Amino acid sequence: MTTAADIKHWQTLTVRDPEAMMRWLGSIGFTEHATYRDEKDPTTVVHAEWVLADGGGIMFGSVRDDAVGSSGPGTAACYLVTDDPDAVFDAAVAAGASVVRPMVDQDYGGRGGTVGDPEGNQWSFGNYQPH
Repeated sequence: MTTAADIKHWQTLTVRDPEAMMRWLGSIGFTEHATYRDEKDPTTVVHAEWVLADGGGIMFGSVRDDAVGSSGPGTAACYLVTDDPDAVFDAAVAAGASVVRPMVDQDYGGRGGTVGDPEGNQWSFGNYQPH
């Protein structure tokens, strides 16, 4: 029987500019695990996996007619927990993200803020860990 402990979460995205997304992901602490490109058009990313040091990650690929498994570009939202959300937020903005909601102390505890990545997806960074 599968339990919640056996499940890992991976966000999926479709992107218009995979090279820009890779640079941006690297700026906030993701590292490349694997990137598979179309043999006929190497600018097209068929499937990429980028990981975080503490586990989990993101999978993404270029907009394609045969893409399956994620919504259109700029429609995703993610929440990343970190001990220093201000530093990650600042790095994201420095790398080209737009501020959606500035960093603030939350009424429910913790501190957090939200940015839009170069594709328009929203990324929230906070130190609040849901229970």
